[in-house]
Amino acid sequence: MDILTSSLIVVSIAWICIQILSSDFRARKSSKLPPGPYGLPIIGNILHLGSNPHRSLAKLARKYGPVMSLKLGSVTTVVFSSPETAKLVLQKHDASFSSRTIPSASKALRHDEFSMVWLPVGEQWRKLRKICKEHMFSTSRLDASEGLRREKLQKLRDYVGECCETGRAVDVGEAAFTTSLNLMSASLFSVEFGQFNSDSSQEMKDVVWGVMESVGRPNLADYFPVLKFADPQRILKGLEFYAGKLIARFDEIIDERLKSRGEKHDLVEVLIDLHQKDGAQLSRDDIKHLLLDLFVAGTDTTSGTVEWAMTELIRNPTKMWKLRNEIRNLIEKNGKVEESDISLLPYLQAVVKETFRLHPVAPFLVPHKAKSDVEINGYIVPKNAQILVNVWASGRDPSFWENANEFMPERFLNENDGVDFKGQDFELIPFGTGRRICPGLPLANRMVHQMLATFVGDFEWRLESMKPQEIDMNEKFGLTLQKVVPLQAIPTKL
Repeated sequence: MDILTSSLIVVSIAWICIQILSSDFRARKSSKLPPGPYGLPIIGNILHLGSNPHRSLAKLARKYGPVMSLKLGSVTTVVFSSPETAKLVLQKHDASFSSRTIPSASKALRHDEFSMVWLPVGEQWRKLRKICKEHMFSTSRLDASEGLRREKLQKLRDYVGECCETGRAVDVGEAAFTTSLNLMSASLFSVEFGQFNSDSSQEMKDVVWGVMESVGRPNLADYFPVLKFADPQRILKGLEFYAGKLIARFDEIIDERLKSRGEKHDLVEVLIDLHQKDGAQLSRDDIKHLLLDLFVAGTDTTSGTVEWAMTELIRNPTKMWKLRNEIRNLIEKNGKVEESDISLLPYLQAVVKETFRLHPVAPFLVPHKAKSDVEINGYIVPKNAQILVNVWASGRDPSFWENANEFMPERFLNENDGVDFKGQDFELIPFGTGRRICPGLPLANRMVHQMLATFVGDFEWRLESMKPQEIDMNEKFGLTLQKVVPLQAIPTKL
């Protein structure tokens, strides 16, 4: 190929790129799309995502504003990165943004057709939400099952006590996960799925994280529909493997339960009752996929939050000391910490809020979708756009939070005293809000506080071979955030 031909090819490619970028500029201007970075031809802004999209997009939002548009392949995405804009999306225009962007991975085992997470707002979705509320997460149900949670927390206390006696380090995240795992499996199936410091618990943790990572990981098949059948990153295949393991286990349990009806009183028994009354209203597939939603969300999110909280407390010994004193003072009066005592522990509540602020359970919540064109702040969010609410960025917004990147639970005892995480304060919405708010919030609220009180109230903690400030704070990105390097700490008696 001679120099002239090569030059012509380079000039032609450059001209095409300029034309595409120009058309992108004209399209933004004519359609009133929110501002955003210009992307490359064809792939758009995919390279802007990086390995930690919540951080990358928060950084871009500081340049382009709290309402920002991106082109991810063929998908128009609008990112909201402030409490004020989150309120517009999730409250004022909740009906317009209540649909979901369905990731290709969620189609594994047809999960998107049955899952409460991915179903559109409608009769079936409302029915599943109602079942969860009435039979799992209502105040009366949670009060009735407090003894079960107390039992699992005592097993956690016993395990940490054994490690204390032998001088063995505790993998805090794994211990919290095993506790959450056994609570959820006992609530759903009346069996325990894991044991502390065991291969069974670690295997189940890997499976649950495999589900979360597969659904949350940026996927080329979502950005270029032509690639869906090719599954170039093998993400769909991965979710089929991980979710398939859980579904197969649930199938076995349902088969066993059908042979011995009425002997146990748990959620699967309730679901089978509803199925046998009217299989058209609640099919076996509905049951299995609802159990998958509850099981995965109920184990990963609680344990992850507790691990992040313990990490921050170990890095901040004076705050650990302050929390321990509060818990110990209550124990001296009452003998133990009950769920009804949480309201008497303001610093514990502040630590949990601060953990949710810095390390939200799901940094983008679960992606929403625009059902129609909506005008927000003078811009048009187009129909079918993917909607990301960057609650990680909102939680670190320096215009609202003083010393936004510092772990300061005291802020929730002083200037932010009235801020809570239950869906009314848009500065802190780790569980979402509106009609798509996480139905498991009431259970997570009880478990996170109680598990943290168990870790802190009875033990002191030290690191084996590093200083607190040397703890690795890097994150693994999925639908939720996990620590890259698990927190290992040695408990000692008070």
